[in-house]
Amino acid sequence: MSTHVSEEVREALHEGRPVVALESTLVAHGLPRPRNLAVARELEELVRAGGAVPATIAVVDGTARVGLDEAALIRIAEDPTVRKLGHRDLAPALATGATGATTVSATAWLADATGVRVFATGGLGGVHRAWTETQDESADLRLLAQVGTAVVCAGVKSILDVPATLQRLETLGVTVVGYGTEHFPGFYLSSSGEPVDWTLRTPEEVAAVMRAQDRLEGPRAALVVANPVPEAEQLDPALHDRVLADGLAAAKEKGITGQAVTPFLLEYLTVHTEGASLEANLAAIRGNVRLAARIARAYGAGIPGAGGAGGGTEIREGTHDGGAEARGTGGR
Repeated sequence: MSTHVSEEVREALHEGRPVVALESTLVAHGLPRPRNLAVARELEELVRAGGAVPATIAVVDGTARVGLDEAALIRIAEDPTVRKLGHRDLAPALATGATGATTVSATAWLADATGVRVFATGGLGGVHRAWTETQDESADLRLLAQVGTAVVCAGVKSILDVPATLQRLETLGVTVVGYGTEHFPGFYLSSSGEPVDWTLRTPEEVAAVMRAQDRLEGPRAALVVANPVPEAEQLDPALHDRVLADGLAAAKEKGITGQAVTPFLLEYLTVHTEGASLEANLAAIRGNVRLAARIARAYGAGIPGAGGAGGGTEIREGTHDGGAEARGTGGR
């Protein structure tokens, strides 16, 4: 798959400097305007402050773009017609000239195809509650079993079935490590109460695991780095549990099912915690972005001449917007 790479990201990959991928769904659909644009810019600056190059990913007029210029970032933030694209939506979006913000699955797919090894996000999708009745599971999980990207997140959204999601990740062969914690984070909460099998405590340790994955040359799968929101910035656990229980009851009463459940519950939490859940979400994302930049630097430092690209990207000079085309070569 051909992807347009911004000049800044292209040069960083070519020179082996660290790059961090950022999703754009948060910008287009996860935050109110105009705060969404301010947060998008803030996250990119946090990556730069951490010594890495930000690569916000989206599809603009049928072109998958890794690294957005200011005009594209503003369009993703302000255009109400911007679609929400999972990895399954990429082909029709490219074919029809659509503009869309990329979810975790689409962002991880495009980052991997371009050779960007580290991706920061808020929370992953997962197995939904009442799965035995609905068979509802996020596309994020299967996609993470197919890409060689380290994904720094605050766990999975707490409105989901966390134990079932962890079991599904194990089945799919996706490695999950807790960063500085022995328990899987709970998105808005520092802990979901579920244990993790592995705990890493420094960016260098995470980078060492990434390099060990490279050497193994086995089946490709993401490395999920579960980084908890600081306890001082988490949503009050009692408030979280009460409002979530009320939200689940409200969804059942209104007959809301399937894909409509997640946005309904997230909005319900935001409204009924008076915005506290949104602030906890943003605190988690900021922490994940800072950590991702440190991991990208540590990974690049251990591979002379490879850096963020990890030897898996062929960069070709482009002819428009100072960019380039990049084709993943299948390596890590």
